[in-house]
Amino acid sequence: VLFVFTSCAGSTKSPEVRFEKKTTDESADERTDKEPKSEGEVESSRQKEPEDKENRGSSSEAKADEKTDDDDIFEDSPFDPLNVAAIDAKLDVVYVPTPQPVVDRMLKLAKIKKSDVLYDLGCGDGRIVVTAAKRYGIKAKGFDIDPRRVAEAKANVKAAGVEDLVTIEEKDIFTLDLSPADVVTMFLLPELNVRLIPQLKKLKPGSRIISHDFNMKGVRPIYKTSMRPKGYTSQHYIFVWRSPIKVRKKLQTRKSRKRKRKK
Repeated sequence: VLFVFTSCAGSTKSPEVRFEKKTTDESADERTDKEPKSEGEVESSRQKEPEDKENRGSSSEAKADEKTDDDDIFEDSPFDPLNVAAIDAKLDVVYVPTPQPVVDRMLKLAKIKKSDVLYDLGCGDGRIVVTAAKRYGIKAKGFDIDPRRVAEAKANVKAAGVEDLVTIEEKDIFTLDLSPADVVTMFLLPELNVRLIPQLKKLKPGSRIISHDFNMKGVRPIYKTSMRPKGYTSQHYIFVWRSPIKVRKKLQTRKSRKRKRKK
């Protein structure tokens, strides 16, 4: 069983950079039930899927089941035979790339503005930061602790021609100052999302946090959805939060509730 690391997307067509090959299947894009609204989140949780109505019918809005140039560039990375025990020992998760249609949807839900700065935590092959720079023209930074992924991401940034907008750094994401970011993307395990809460609480008001597949325990998302891109058999989930995030108090355990009833 593989667990996931954030991965990044998008680039122009380049015959020398090949990643993930899609098969054929039907795509699905479904909302999951939203969690109950809590006080202080009523207004934000009322909002529907953040969509740009003006661009709804535009040809630039590629559907999840349509193949794009990004799909050709960022295909599944070939098996890396490099077995560097020292590197693997310090990794919190095994690298698995985010499917390009999921990357596209994550960035759409982030409601990106031209002035935004995006941080991708655990950037993998660089696909999220590359897509953000190419499609939205924003500055983006990708961070990864694995030097193999950092080298791969830098090569993809160069191949995409977005070196003026994208920076890739080899860093431990739990040591980063996230306050300069307007958008934070991640594909981490639930417990790692929770570990990031102290850093995410320092984001500017209005900053967006987008997580692929995994929730953040104790912090209710303002929006969540699911999709099954063409060629994939499983559902992919996307969670959205907006800063300032509010951490709920520790939920009562079943035993503590029973003690209260007895009293």
